[in-house]
Amino acid sequence: MTAKYWQKGEVLDYKAGTAVKNGEVVSLGTRIGVAGEDIAAGETGHLHVVGVFEMEKATGEITMGAALYYSATDKKITTTAAGNVPAGYAAAPAASADETVLMKLLG
Repeated sequence: MTAKYWQKGEVLDYKAGTAVKNGEVVSLGTRIGVAGEDIAAGETGHLHVVGVFEMEKATGEITMGAALYYSATDKKITTTAAGNVPAGYAAAPAASADETVLMKLLG
């Protein structure tokens, strides 16, 4: 088998089934991406799959390096794996009262 280089893979082309807003989290089933622009339904746009993003989190303290998950129900980042999509890990600690967490995407 041989492989042909295609792209860096930090940003992927994503065909939206429904309209997606710039900065919106998109579940890819086994990980998430972040829309890099508004993408109309049926159109293709850019989806960031690498990087550190500030995201709204569920309540609870998060330690740096903790595995994080995306709750499609709450549209928040959580440390609860059950029923949620693997998203990345904490790039910095977040106190329980903090509304956001810095998260490194899985890539």
